Amino acid sequence: MRARPEASHNGGYGCPAPDEYLIRAGYALGGGDGCIADARRHALAFLDQAAADYPLSVPAPTRDLTQLVVSELVTNACKYAPGPVLVELRINTYAVDVVVWDSDPTVPAARAADPGRIGQHGLEIVKAVAKDLVVEQQPVGKRITARIPLLGPSAASPGPSV
Repeated sequence: MRARPEASHNGGYGCPAPDEYLIRAGYALGGGDGCIADARRHALAFLDQAAADYPLSVPAPTRDLTQLVVSELVTNACKYAPGPVLVELRINTYAVDVVVWDSDPTVPAARAADPGRIGQHGLEIVKAVAKDLVVEQQPVGKRITARIPLLGPSAASPGPSV
């Protein structure tokens, strides 16, 4: 995981330039009950729309990992930051990017693996399944971007590259 203070999204750090995305969608969540389930539904609808609009195959493992990453990042944002949560989903021919913004500027740190620990495994999970994970401090809050490769049926688990 890389942290960048007040960095602009300029295509560096393993993320493509904005014009390289086939489709992108953003939405705001209020942080209340049902917000995490809403985020997962939005993610599936986004992937369905991308597959319908473009000659793009979104394999089941990518769909599952996208929902998992959305769920974990939105859960953390709702749990630790006051106010709304902004989510942006982007897709190109090789990856899905999940971007979550919240109002807390604190850069999160994944804890060491501990099978006996109850809870607080979210960022640890995201790091394990995302190809790339970038945390950017913003003038207000932070933005976390996780990249999930479009895995084929024979592709191995993406694993961390951080």
